[in-house]
Parts: sequence; C-alpha cells; structure tokens
Amino acid sequence: MQTFEYLVNSRREWIDSVLKPWCQQAKLVDLKKANDEWLDIAGKVDASSTLWTWAWSRFPDAVYDGLTGIDETNEVRLTLQDGTAVTGFPDNRASGPESIVIWRRHETADAAGEELGPYSIDEIVDFKRIDASATS
Repeated sequence: MQTFEYLVNSRREWIDSVLKPWCQQAKLVDLKKANDEWLDIAGKVDASSTLWTWAWSRFPDAVYDGLTGIDETNEVRLTLQDGTAVTGFPDNRASGPESIVIWRRHETADAAGEELGPYSIDEIVDFKRIDASATS
C-alpha cells in the first residue's frame, strides 16, 4: 500500500515534470482553456500564481523566482513575431494574465511616457531584461 507521502511526492513530480513545462510552451488558446478548468487540473491554487506565472516563465527574464506575475522592476526589450522591438517597463496593473503592457518613458523630463501594447504572450518571441549597469 502506498503512503500519503508517496501521493504528495508523485503529485509534486507531476506538477514539476508535466504541468509546469506544459504551461511554459502552450499556446494562448490552450492556456485559456486550462484557465477555465484550472481548479480541476491543478487543485486549489490560483491560476495567476501558477498557470500564468509558469506560462510567462517561458521567458526567464519575465518572472522573478518566488514571486507571481511579471517582474516590473527592470526595463525589458520585447521582440515580437513581426520583428518589432519594444523597450520599456512592464506594467502589471495595465497588463492581463495573457498579455503585457509596456510603459516607455521619454528622454526629456517634460515629456510624458507612453503605454505600448498590450502584447499577447503568443506575439512575443524574445523577452530580455536590459542591464541598467551596462548602459551607465
């Protein structure tokens, strides 16, 4: 007879080896389907802290280990499928779970910044953190 600890460990292994990797490569249409059934699939966990954080972790610079959602603390450069590059800071308040909005500040102090996006997770092919110390 299997123990409860075995059950817990096998569930953890399934999450780590099947569910999380699936989220990291799934297309948006499938992520939305999973979101609708998330409590049945993943158990009593919040989809934004698991499904969507794991989905965005396909871009390692998008998330910070141990925190949910997209990391807003660093300037990033997104490269979109059409080759367009977008640079600025992620704005979690304006973004949704399946898309990101970028806030780009302007060089002059008197000019307002601008909101760019939203960009779907499927539109983004590269997501890189810009190292502020490299530009100084």
